[in-house]
Amino acid sequence: MSHAFRHKDILEIARRDGKVTVEGLAQHFGVTLQTIRRDLSDLAEDGQLERVHGGAMLPSGTSNIGYEERRRLNLDAKSAIARACAERIPNNISLFLNIGTSTEAVARELRRHTDMLVVTNNMNVANILVETPECQVVVTGGNLRRADGGLVGKLATETILQFKFDLAIIGCSALDRDGDLLDFDIQEVGVSQSILRQSRQTFLVADASKFKRSAPARIASLEAVDTFFTDAPLPGDLQERCAGWDTEVVIAPR
Repeated sequence: MSHAFRHKDILEIARRDGKVTVEGLAQHFGVTLQTIRRDLSDLAEDGQLERVHGGAMLPSGTSNIGYEERRRLNLDAKSAIARACAERIPNNISLFLNIGTSTEAVARELRRHTDMLVVTNNMNVANILVETPECQVVVTGGNLRRADGGLVGKLATETILQFKFDLAIIGCSALDRDGDLLDFDIQEVGVSQSILRQSRQTFLVADASKFKRSAPARIASLEAVDTFFTDAPLPGDLQERCAGWDTEVVIAPR
């Protein structure tokens, strides 16, 4: 395998796992440790990875990875989380779905629900539900983020403030070990905070890879979430802290 193909695969593994090791990659590709060290040095020089002892990790930068890449990552986990979440959503409910590939997965699972009002600032969610006759869809308006179909800004927030939702289903770009929900776009953060204020109950959908990523802007704490749907046990003492906050943690079966 040429170094160009290895570099592409190394980046995919790093995006999936948050970190790669020299020994693990050498075994995976069947090459020497020195070859992998050169690969990681090349990727670090290009700004695509940061070298750490024994391997490398995704840079801690201030911009998210592309939408198409995010959509392809951790598909099985997102599908399992979405199914578990949808099972807890009753019919005859008003609901908000925000920006994110995990919330889009939930929207796909809601197509058999009935008598629902769905408000969203995610054009992809609206398109997923457009052919579901039992679901009334309201799109917030706002500044269109062409990269992923998200609607953000003042108009989106003002629309949200006209509603009181039975339930909000939200995602985030990253989670830290203190239980803070993080994102990259400060305008999106403001919209998400408005959603939390206007909802009687909140579900978070986020796979375990979000604990391996970082983002600069804080949305809220898991303390503000009623139920957190994920695919693996939480790191450190966070499960215990969630119990203290009365935040239910549901680990979705694969």
